[in-house]
Amino acid sequence: MSIVSTQTDIIVVDSTTTLLSLLDDLISLAVDPPSLYLDLEGVKLGRHGSISIISLYILSRKKIYLIDIHRLGKTAFSTTNSSATSLKTILESPTIPKVIFDIRNDSDALFSHYQISVDGIKDLQLMELATRKGSKDFVAGLAKCIGKESPVSTTAKAEWQRTKEGAGRLYDPKKGGRYEIFNDRPMRSEIVQYCARDVALLPGLYNIYNAKLRLPGQMFWQVQVREATKDRIKLSQSPGYDGQAKTKVCGPWDEESIDRAIDAWNDDVMFDAQNNEDGNLDDYEDDDGYESDNITARDCIGWEEDMVKNGEYF
Repeated sequence: MSIVSTQTDIIVVDSTTTLLSLLDDLISLAVDPPSLYLDLEGVKLGRHGSISIISLYILSRKKIYLIDIHRLGKTAFSTTNSSATSLKTILESPTIPKVIFDIRNDSDALFSHYQISVDGIKDLQLMELATRKGSKDFVAGLAKCIGKESPVSTTAKAEWQRTKEGAGRLYDPKKGGRYEIFNDRPMRSEIVQYCARDVALLPGLYNIYNAKLRLPGQMFWQVQVREATKDRIKLSQSPGYDGQAKTKVCGPWDEESIDRAIDAWNDDVMFDAQNNEDGNLDDYEDDDGYESDNITARDCIGWEEDMVKNGEYF
């Protein structure tokens, strides 16, 4: 079974006409589960580089749009349709959920180059970390998450890996490639498939992690993910943010900070109970104790490849 269904269209957006068609497709979308799944590609993606392509998978429409930022520039974000919808308003809306894997460098690039402050973000990397049984010291890369938890078949995972390796030979200088391949026009077929297949796998991961976060007693971790996502966005917009920092492999929670957060959470629960604000403590079970999964920095498979893609180093 192919990663991208034969019923799913892959559309390159490189003109006002195709952009307006995309904007019309963004109206009245379902929000639970989310309809929008996002990924950015570029040359040294961040404030010191550029955005080349935004891959946007509209799950309910069965369409993957590859938005040509290299060609459209600011027009991609400022153009509005008859409903006053623009890509900027979608990305900044707190009520329209957008699912992405690690928002940090993408947010940095969007804010630095186009003054877009993203909101409504569901960060899969943080969702995985929050639902992981074991050490939360280090975040996992996309490749590790796909290999371990994506619901697609082994054949589909192998197809994704071949596509990733083929694209890597085009953009990775260590493999004879060049980062600027993302700016070549027309887009290479290998790049088109790479972008489409990356974003096509995000809904499956979201469903897995979201189901875990909605289990009884997991409201604590829902809040932690939401707050950590906001912190990531705020950090990415700060003057001192370094998108190539080696500390990016570190998670936002260690055992000490988790213990402090749980204590504060339990204090709040008791306060609410004593003041009759809820009366139902089912959603407030604490999250003490977790089995070791022996995750280390080098177990964050996919981090090195993901960083090299954007001109970064592990």
